[in-house]
Order: sequence, then C-alpha cells, then structure tokens
Amino acid sequence: QVQLVESGGGLVQAGGSLRLSCAASGSIGSLGDMAWYRQAPGKARELVASISKRGITTYGDSVKGRFIITRYNGEAAIYLQMNNLKPEDTAVYYCNARTFVAIVEQRAAEYWGQGTQVTVSS
Repeated sequence: QVQLVESGGGLVQAGGSLRLSCAASGSIGSLGDMAWYRQAPGKARELVASISKRGITTYGDSVKGRFIITRYNGEAAIYLQMNNLKPEDTAVYYCNARTFVAIVEQRAAEYWGQGTQVTVSS
C-alpha cells in the first residue's frame, strides 16, 4: 500500500505562483509513474503533468510553459511549480501514483491523494 499526501495549495492572485508537494509513504519502491491531476467544479478530472521514475515528463496543453513537475526519488516526492497562474487554473489538485506492476499490465494508477485546493483570483 502507498499513501499520498498533498500540500501547498491556497489562494493566489492571477500572475502569481504556488508550489505543490506530494509525499508518498508505504511501499514506495513499487512506484513507477507519478502525476498531478486537477478537477474544477463541474468539469472532468484532467491531467496536469506526469513524471516517470527516470524523470520523463508530460504536460497538459493548458499548462505547458507555466508549470514544472519535478521528482525526488530519494524522498518519494513530487512537486509542481505553478507560475503565471490564471483563474482557469482554479481546481482541486490531486497527486497520483502508479506501480510498475500496473504499468506493465497497462492498468490505471492505483493510488490517489486527498487533494489540495488551488484558487486563483482575477
């Protein structure tokens, strides 16, 4: 089992920055990909950014050039540096993690954090 705990959300003005953290505990040696998703009210959950254990990253189109995902395997943690925030970035941000077994078996990520609220005012 793996537990994920997010932190770092809050209220910020448009154009500002926030840094989200996600700390993993438990069977962290089993973790492969980790990612940030977000869900705004009335909208579907969407991928923000993902990172493999080797550091290969992908980003959602709406955040490219503004957000940066990083990973520290020794700490079993990922971070999301969010710059030039816009009101449309307002959402609950979730961390997730997928084990190597799930990757090989082409299954979805098994573990999710509880989410952290990010609110961007105009």
